[in-house]
Amino acid sequence: MAGAMTGIKVLDFSQIVSGPMAACMLADQGADVIKIEAPTGDPVRAFGPGKGNMSATFITVNRGKRGLALDLKKPESAAIVAALIGWADVLIENFRPGAMERLGYGPARCAEINPQLIYASVSGFGPDGPYRNIRVYDPAVQAVSGIAATQLDAAGHPSLVGSLMADKLTALTAAQAITAALFARERSGVAQQVAVSMLDAAIAFNWPEAMYNHSFLDEPPAPVPNYSDLARLWPARDGQVAIGVLQDAEFVALCAAIERPDLAADPRFTRAADRAVYRDDWLPAVAAEIASRDVDTLMAAFIATGAVGGRVNTRANVGDDPQVRHNHSIAEIDHGALGRVRSPIAPAQFSATPSHAPRPAPGLGEHSRAILRELGQSATDIDALIAAGVVIAASH
Repeated sequence: MAGAMTGIKVLDFSQIVSGPMAACMLADQGADVIKIEAPTGDPVRAFGPGKGNMSATFITVNRGKRGLALDLKKPESAAIVAALIGWADVLIENFRPGAMERLGYGPARCAEINPQLIYASVSGFGPDGPYRNIRVYDPAVQAVSGIAATQLDAAGHPSLVGSLMADKLTALTAAQAITAALFARERSGVAQQVAVSMLDAAIAFNWPEAMYNHSFLDEPPAPVPNYSDLARLWPARDGQVAIGVLQDAEFVALCAAIERPDLAADPRFTRAADRAVYRDDWLPAVAAEIASRDVDTLMAAFIATGAVGGRVNTRANVGDDPQVRHNHSIAEIDHGALGRVRSPIAPAQFSATPSHAPRPAPGLGEHSRAILRELGQSATDIDALIAAGVVIAASH
């Protein structure tokens, strides 16, 4: 059955995580994605544990794509790239500002080749401005965007989220924006450029609750405790759990789960605003009850009462969580010589146009010959390009 993006052709020049993950989402949904790599390969091939030139991270953010290894600095590559631009519906790049123009494939030139091309550019801090020439990785964006300031350590100092938060939320933003641009093109016939900066995406992602004390400008209300000050994990007898009591009914359910209906009946705690004021009067009691129970007992009680709660899984046992198993959230990919590889499923489920099950990521130049044949190159021409170092192809 066709996916939601079946028939859409994507040319992915991007590397590391933000751009490749956006293109991967489109591939999961059925798009034909060709990943262009330099002869040395995407640097993330060597990021973290791997086999050969395939790291676990590379596989996860490049699965389901076809791979063409091409030296863009060699003039013989120009005709190949032009043909691919003419083939594509979408081009994705995340080089430093100006790099694509220097290579000869900026938005204006690509629009000349293919007026219907959606040209998606992902940058770190934006295409211009005082930080334009700074090389950008996730920690720098977490720092500037305020995300680090919401993650205070025990001493009250900003710290980093231990994940490529800015990269991945930028990928989500870019994938949605590309889809919106394709929808607009479908209705109007007009293609356009889509520009997403990691900084803007991170600020927008961080803002709703992490910056709520900095939203009102005119006669601002009195500040309330930051959300990050209220969020915590709760030690149980054999692990930790997370709970939530934003709504009054959730507090009632929690009190039922820990067998303390008296707390729910206390008039000081019946409303969320009052619970914030009197938090030192109910928090210790809730903490003591949670600490006296094991995690399985707490989870059973949360399920029975409809309370907000979740066990704190280690990285190693996420896949063993009952709900994760029920959802089939993690799939196994048969990756040939690499053996089996685990990868998350595409999280959006479509009733009529299902996403692909996770598929292998391309080896460096794995599909170079096949792609060039599709572009009309003869076997002799392909061999000459490979001999000249313009194209890298997997052995056959």
